[in-house]
Amino acid sequence: MLGVVNLDKPVGPTSHDMVGLLRRLTGTRRIGHAGTLDPLASGVLPILVGAATRFSEELTGGRKRYEAVIRLGARSATDDAEGPITAVEAPVPDDATIATALEAFVGSFEQRPPAFSARKQAGRTAYRAARAGDPLELPSRTVTVDAIELLGIDRGDGPTDVRIDLRCAPGTYIRSIARDLGDLLGCGGHLAALRRTEAAGLRADDGLTPGQLEALAADGRLGDAILPVVDLLPLPAVTLAPDAAWRFVHGTEQAASAEPWGAVKVIDDSGVLLGVGSVTDGVLRPEKVLPGDAAA
Repeated sequence: MLGVVNLDKPVGPTSHDMVGLLRRLTGTRRIGHAGTLDPLASGVLPILVGAATRFSEELTGGRKRYEAVIRLGARSATDDAEGPITAVEAPVPDDATIATALEAFVGSFEQRPPAFSARKQAGRTAYRAARAGDPLELPSRTVTVDAIELLGIDRGDGPTDVRIDLRCAPGTYIRSIARDLGDLLGCGGHLAALRRTEAAGLRADDGLTPGQLEALAADGRLGDAILPVVDLLPLPAVTLAPDAAWRFVHGTEQAASAEPWGAVKVIDDSGVLLGVGSVTDGVLRPEKVLPGDAAA
């Protein structure tokens, strides 16, 4: 088996739990994922099957889209609903002020990762250090948010929930945006719910739940859920004739046309993915090559 499963992860399980599910259903240990989702998040979790795991970096690196609920009026130690959560004795601003504040998070800006994250520093993992009562001072990094659409503001007797649709580059923490929005408004905030609706060229609306995958496996049709990785790699394609394809899969550099330059996906003349290469100075160099018996 080789390809990508568009898994619609439910709230609760970890991304590693979902990898374990696919290992059990496929009978192979070579399973990975492209882009972790926290247990409290749902939505698109691309599961990489077989040799498709070689392309985790390329599939993780694309743009992503989320629907999020930011709860104003309380802060969280984890910046999400996992808590502990502390109420803030400050009024939540009016809707217009909230809408204007959201505009500050569109574009490229410096963002401080959550204290409870998988970031590492000097060999220590942030969330482990935070749980031990010795949180790390994580440096900020530049992130990019392409757009935020305000879907609605729900005001109840208690918290105020701000619902947004957000498009961003990889590496953006939605939890940090929730925290920082609350700080900007002076009332505190944290992420109450998160659903990833698009990632790696996949949409949540087209995803399969764990239960649906279990049913396909029981019916002997799990292969129906595995998508060709060649269609999802966000790279320009270079097509090689048989002789050139043979040289590529055997690791040989060769002359290439002037365009495109940079990283490329390499296919043979029947559209089968051979691997990923790079084109510089008119030379195609193999970077990641699939086994000769693989077809993607």
